[in-house]
Amino acid sequence: MALELGIKAPEFVGYTDSETKINLSDFRGKWVVLYFYPKDNTSGCTREACDFRDNYERITQYNAEVIGVSPDSIKSHKNFKSKYNLNFHLVADPDKEICKQYDVLGEKTMYGKKYLGVVRSTYIIDPEGVIRYVNPKVNVEGHVDEIIQELVKLQGKND
Repeated sequence: MALELGIKAPEFVGYTDSETKINLSDFRGKWVVLYFYPKDNTSGCTREACDFRDNYERITQYNAEVIGVSPDSIKSHKNFKSKYNLNFHLVADPDKEICKQYDVLGEKTMYGKKYLGVVRSTYIIDPEGVIRYVNPKVNVEGHVDEIIQELVKLQGKND
């Protein structure tokens, strides 16, 4: 699972919570923190999203944008973003096409049933569109601080 470091990040097209079309190439010239999460309004996903929200200014100091992707609908993203006052893009991927491109689908189990779901994962993509960091099994606790430390390291700056 997960794409390799140093390869060109797959181009994707999706729709955001504001119903606007978004492409990865729209962010050329910026670092992109592309994070995949299973479901809006669940405990871990909400904690992760709120942590990105609370640290958004710190992240943007490194010429970086945050983009969250899940299989939820545009409407679900709109509600999630509004409820928690999220300040970054959420991309709807109901057909899981972007999730497939980034190899973040894996077997999960709920109530004894196995299904194919999103494995919480994060990529950092450089301004030229190359993958520079991959975490294929994110632990929500401390994750955003880890992302900021990676941006610092990748850019040779201080936090």
